[in-house]
Amino acid sequence: QLVESGGGLVQAGGSLRLSCTVSGRTRNDYPMGWFRQAPGNERDFVAAITSGGGYTYYEDAVKGRFTISRDNAKNAVYLQMNLLKPEDTAVYYCARRANFGSYSRADTYDSWGQGTQVTVSS
Repeated sequence: QLVESGGGLVQAGGSLRLSCTVSGRTRNDYPMGWFRQAPGNERDFVAAITSGGGYTYYEDAVKGRFTISRDNAKNAVYLQMNLLKPEDTAVYYCARRANFGSYSRADTYDSWGQGTQVTVSS
């Protein structure tokens, strides 16, 4: 089970840190990703990180502003979001990647959290 937290309301230019905890007895060694979905839009890729944390991938619009990281000892994945913009407003989802294919494809992820709302005011 994946549980996100850390969402909220922030002014443009502000920061938020999202957390995703993965429950279970075993260590989470899966690649992980963050997606977001704004009203009326599809669920879009934001960022991904490999199982060991050595490689990260970002959607172009968030490069240089967002940072994905993980702490496997805590079974946790994080998304640090800086310089937030109103267009970053969305529900953010954490996901576990279990299938081969592009990191940006939602169908390569097999488990999803319930989402956390991020609202950026102008």
